Amino acid sequence: MADGKKVEVRAPMSGVFYRSPAPEQPAYVEVGDTVKKKQVLALLETMKVFQKVKCPANGKIVEILVENETPLNDDDIMFIIEID
Repeated sequence: MADGKKVEVRAPMSGVFYRSPAPEQPAYVEVGDTVKKKQVLALLETMKVFQKVKCPANGKIVEILVENETPLNDDDIMFIIEID
């Protein structure tokens, strides 16, 4: 990551944030993970409808700003990614 440019991944809608596809399964990503564009990072649930939160670019997760099962508002920051 030569230039160290960082990108914020924001909630596309209000809803409940989930780090994994099910309670007994591991989180989609952890801090330090290398991620690819369009990779699923988390889920947002609104009125029993789940939307996948996808990575906007190739890079590395440097911060996860939201705890699992936290209610979010539209445009809240969820992840910080250092992009390639």
